[in-house]
Amino acid sequence: IMLSMVIGGWPAFRAFGLGFLTGTQWDTQADVYGAWPAIVGTLSTALIALLIGVPLSLGIAVYLTQLAPPWFKQPVSTTVELLAAVPSIIYGMWGLFVFVPLFAAYVQVPLSNIVEGMPILGTILYSRSPSGLGILTAGIILAFMIIPFIASIVRDMLDQIPSVLRESAYGIGATTWEVVRHVLVPQAGVSIIGAIMLGLGRALGETMAVTFVVGNANRLSSSIMDPGSTIASRIANEFNEALGLQLNALIALGCILFFVTFVVLVIARILVARVKAF
Repeated sequence: IMLSMVIGGWPAFRAFGLGFLTGTQWDTQADVYGAWPAIVGTLSTALIALLIGVPLSLGIAVYLTQLAPPWFKQPVSTTVELLAAVPSIIYGMWGLFVFVPLFAAYVQVPLSNIVEGMPILGTILYSRSPSGLGILTAGIILAFMIIPFIASIVRDMLDQIPSVLRESAYGIGATTWEVVRHVLVPQAGVSIIGAIMLGLGRALGETMAVTFVVGNANRLSSSIMDPGSTIASRIANEFNEALGLQLNALIALGCILFFVTFVVLVIARILVARVKAF
């Protein structure tokens, strides 16, 4: 697969060289293509998804294994797992028709009025056109999509930890937080990293849901509220009508996404090896 992607994208790499990675212009009329806005958008949405989704997923897993009453545990577990069965296009349609208008009216507009003119927050959170579409919106939708994967895996791993370890910790006077922090998390550390990387891989490669809500604007913006694009959304929008160098540029984008995913896998393996070593 990697070889076919390299061969298909080679004309674009040959025509633009390193400028294809760093270029910011995507002009189909002039046949000038740059991947940098799509790369930044892909990494930004995935990072936002992790920042929102990972704490929620860990909280769900800890709640289900340590705090939830038995009669409540199974319904919540089933509900979380059912989220993984929802097709991505349904997330996209829900995001576009339900979440985006609410986000624009109750978050973007009030927040922009508050942070306007502020040195740092005004740059990051100010929306020039509060339509609800943007990098942050796509990241939030992706967070909803990765939560069931991370939460289910971490919950299963926490359930498999021998109960004698928890009982011993409680027996010496440890609180629930101390049991989670010093017993459960170290024991399930490798599995937690694996679950997070699985969620990251889902966030990096997600196409339809992101295409609906990211705004599909080929520009770089310092604000996460503004529309942007990702590699997957750009390919989805243009691949059907692409010809010549434009098609080669889209295949080259796919090659870059493939490489980024491979790098994430390598980093995950290194982290897992270090956790096992300790």
